[in-house]
Amino acid sequence: MSDLQPVKLQPVELDEVRAFFKGDRFATEVCGAVIEMAHKDYARCSFVITPEHLNANGSIVGGAIFTLADFALAVASNVGEPPTVSVSSHIDFMSSAKGKRLIAEAHADKSGSTLGFYRVDVSDELGTKVAKMEAVCLKKKQTAPFGPYERV
Repeated sequence: MSDLQPVKLQPVELDEVRAFFKGDRFATEVCGAVIEMAHKDYARCSFVITPEHLNANGSIVGGAIFTLADFALAVASNVGEPPTVSVSSHIDFMSSAKGKRLIAEAHADKSGSTLGFYRVDVSDELGTKVAKMEAVCLKKKQTAPFGPYERV
C-alpha cells in the first residue's frame, strides 16, 4: 500500500492569481499577457497582437510567442503547487498567426511530487495553430505562494 495521500484542492480566485503574476513584468507589461483562466495543472493566457510583437517580415517574433507559452506554463504549474520553475522547454513554431489575438493553453501531462510534464498549445482566436511547447518543471520544496494545497 502506498503512503501517498490524495491532494485536496482549495479554490483559487483568478484575481489572486493575476495579482501574484503581475510580478512577471516582462510577460504582463512588455508583452501584454493576461491570464484568462487558471486552476491546478491548467492555464489559458493571451495577448492582443500589436506592432511591437512583429518582426521585420510582419510576423510575430518567436520570442513573443515563447514568452506567452512560458507565461501560461508558469501559471499552470504554480497554481495549487509549491513554487515551480521550468528546467527544460522545447517549442515548435507551426504557422504564422492570422488573427489579432494570441492564446496559449497549458496542460499538465503529469504532475508528480517533484517534476511536472506540461504541454502548451498556442493559437490565434481564429483557431490557427501557431506553436506547441513541451516543458519539464521542478517543484521547489517551499510553501505555495497562493492556492494552498494540503495532503488529506
